[in-house]
Amino acid sequence: MAYPETKEEKKYWDLWLSSRDTQAGDILVKKYLPLVHYHVQRIAVGLPRNVSKDDLKSLGMLGLLDALNKFDLSRDLKFDTYASFRIRGAILDGLRKEDWLPRGTREKAKKIEMTIEQLEQQYMRTVSPEEVGNHLGISEEEVYQTVNEHFFANILSIDEHISEMDDGETGSYIIKDDNSPSPEEQLVKNEQIKELTATITQLTEKEQLVLSLFYREELTLTEIGEIMNLSTSRISQIHSKAIFKLKKILEKN
Repeated sequence: MAYPETKEEKKYWDLWLSSRDTQAGDILVKKYLPLVHYHVQRIAVGLPRNVSKDDLKSLGMLGLLDALNKFDLSRDLKFDTYASFRIRGAILDGLRKEDWLPRGTREKAKKIEMTIEQLEQQYMRTVSPEEVGNHLGISEEEVYQTVNEHFFANILSIDEHISEMDDGETGSYIIKDDNSPSPEEQLVKNEQIKELTATITQLTEKEQLVLSLFYREELTLTEIGEIMNLSTSRISQIHSKAIFKLKKILEKN
């Protein structure tokens, strides 16, 4: 079975899959709503404050409803896994369609990049975000936030669509087999992992821990804060600084 096997849950799944029972559908939506909240929290980390989490939640709900309507037991895939792809994809697609990064932020990001290049040529060394901020008359935190938001916007511009076919009953859900990479792909991947690992060791222990918990353990910033006994906003600051440092170090390699 690809759906939960408790008697109560199985009953609702049977009703939904056989007759699209609205009450069963509502109950299943409530059951899997935490998946929407989870992906909203993770994606919101890289977004500016002007992006409403309620809007992200609405996009995620569309993904969850889409998953419920298109879920096929013959695919032998857990609904949680299938729904996560749909929810995350719906949120990212919605963000791509809207120019959520304000023009002012884009312009500020360009100024920051130009200032970094100018100061590094002037001082012949790596400059700190504080120095960049002082030169531009903005706070250090604003430098971190602007650069990271622009970085995330560039990532979104890349096509991240998962290969999917949904043509009625003949549709199939395709997940790339990453267990059999070509020798060339494996070589590149190994080099990237080696480079990234070496780069991460240049971060502080606290920054390394936050990145590990966020990307490897897939915890939310709130959950990380509870583990480290720090506020969510403090964890967000540590995460932003770590990403900023990684970006700058990798650009120089």
